[in-house]
Amino acid sequence: MHFGATLRLLRVDAGVSLRALAQKIGVSSAYLSRVENGHDQAPTPDRLMAIARALDLPPTLLIDLAQRVSPFVARYLEDVPSASYLFLEIARRKLNAAQLARVHAFLAAEFPARSASRSDAPRLHELLAPERVLLKLSCSYLGDAIDVAAVRLANAAPGLNAAAIAGEIRERERESPTGIGHGVAVPHALAAHIRPVAALVTLARPLQVATPDDLPLQMLLVIVGGGQAPLELLARAARLATPDTVAQLCQATTPDAALAHVRHVESEFG
Repeated sequence: MHFGATLRLLRVDAGVSLRALAQKIGVSSAYLSRVENGHDQAPTPDRLMAIARALDLPPTLLIDLAQRVSPFVARYLEDVPSASYLFLEIARRKLNAAQLARVHAFLAAEFPARSASRSDAPRLHELLAPERVLLKLSCSYLGDAIDVAAVRLANAAPGLNAAAIAGEIRERERESPTGIGHGVAVPHALAAHIRPVAALVTLARPLQVATPDDLPLQMLLVIVGGGQAPLELLARAARLATPDTVAQLCQATTPDAALAHVRHVESEFG
């Protein structure tokens, strides 16, 4: 995932100008523009938390997207220095993803996490269904993929019109393309009064369209609606824009297999 492009995506949909966001977090608009265009690395955790507050997003979600160490982890290590030895032992043993999953399962069983209020934003796998997973779609233009997805989305929600959905999504793309890197785009039409639904589309042949990292488009997550936390929904979608996840989803041979992988990725983030 291209963090800068994702930040621009969230900022535009929040209706916040580059200058206004820069002022809110105490940086120059030139600096923030460099971040959004990938010329500067992601901001520090403190600034990421300030951005999250300005956009009304969970701070940890934005920190996850930037792949920065959470300040909660840093503070915990300050309070409990001996915890660093556990991280060191994990690093020494070079535990892989499956082994870390076993460690996580042990922690969940022996030391259940304190209850926390659930976010207003649903998980992506809750918005998808097999009939809205289109694998290896053949198309020549991004608009073609949007049109096909719009039909599936309209079928999922009574009252939605496929042509109107496609038109609104195309307008949003003209305003600011939704490519977020690693071959992923998140075309969408957000509306708080519409129950969110999503479609996952993988392409038979990558599309040569403008993307933040110049990689051709391979996969689309098309979202309509949004409920009470539409920006958080987009941020969650951005978590799928990693090389491994995109490869797994593009290689999926059945909708159920693709959905299982989306569910697995989301479970890793909690």
